[in-house]
Amino acid sequence: MAGKKEADGAAKKMLRVTQVASAAGRFADQRRTLIGLGLNKLHRSRSLEDSAAVRGMINKVRHLVRVE
Repeated sequence: MAGKKEADGAAKKMLRVTQVASAAGRFADQRRTLIGLGLNKLHRSRSLEDSAAVRGMINKVRHLVRVE
């Protein structure tokens, strides 16, 4: 069916993102992007759903995070 969300036990791919560099001295939009990812302190990690929006946010701060 068109528009049907993934259900029925279908596992969504997850990305593990860890902040490895400080946001101090960075542009405000980069700091806000880290907060949007749930990262605002060094060595904090989050498991995020692999989506185009999340990948775009990671790309914006790729020099500050590590993706596993």
